[in-house]
Amino acid sequence: MIRPLLSALMLAAAPAVAAQDLAVPSGQPLELMERRMEEAPAMARFRFLAPELEARGFAAVAEDFAALCDGYARPTLAAEGVAVDRVVISLSAQEVPFGESAPEITQFFEVFRLSEDGCIWEYF
Repeated sequence: MIRPLLSALMLAAAPAVAAQDLAVPSGQPLELMERRMEEAPAMARFRFLAPELEARGFAAVAEDFAALCDGYARPTLAAEGVAVDRVVISLSAQEVPFGESAPEITQFFEVFRLSEDGCIWEYF
């Protein structure tokens, strides 16, 4: 009972971030839509709205994933004292409810393992 409550509190306590505060290599505007915490395996999902995603394409935003993991997700989790095994960074051209399929909307995601030195991309 305590773990689901803790997860809900951590989700509710996710910091509000303005688009201009999220600087990424592509320069695209971003807004944090949602942060989800999962317990088994311990994982944090950071879902970002990227309205220019479709026009830019994956190649133009590929470096943004590591930048968001190292520059936003990792320090946010560390500041809150939250330990996870993996971080998932998602970019979506439009808001899509988590877990719902929307093939008409451009969405990309990457998974990272956290180390003391930073985020390590997980190829799968």
